[in-house]
Amino acid sequence: MTLGVYSLEKVLYRGEAVSVNCATAMGEITILDHHQQMISILKKGVMKIVDNNGKEHYINVSSGFLEVGSGNEIKILIEEVL
Repeated sequence: MTLGVYSLEKVLYRGEAVSVNCATAMGEITILDHHQQMISILKKGVMKIVDNNGKEHYINVSSGFLEVGSGNEIKILIEEVL
């Protein structure tokens, strides 16, 4: 799946990913390939991204939202915890 994670200042991650795990207003979720379309609010926590090579990437999230769109594409806009 194609993933883009953005803050107001920069691109935090852009590329292919196998999974994304994050804390939402409804609880912790893991998004995998071909996930159904959805929009959700993110809450404070650590987002874990696993890329196609199995490498894990971690991003501290203060708040934000995510959109899983058609075409196996995910866009996430966050406010980072510094």
